[in-house]
Amino acid sequence: MPAHRRFRRVVRIGPVQVGTAYDGRGREKHTTACTAPRCGFSADYDSRAAAELAARTHRCPVR
Repeated sequence: MPAHRRFRRVVRIGPVQVGTAYDGRGREKHTTACTAPRCGFSADYDSRAAAELAARTHRCPVR
């Protein structure tokens, strides 16, 4: 069962949301997730800048 993460500093860039949370080891991680139907894109990054860049350049394969 996945851990419940409490996200903070959640921003929406187009259809992608970027949020900051702590992982299971107490390190700060930045997560991006596309909210478009049937897209399925999500990734974790170590820096906020990398997560926001991924959100800005993401193109959904499903249209």
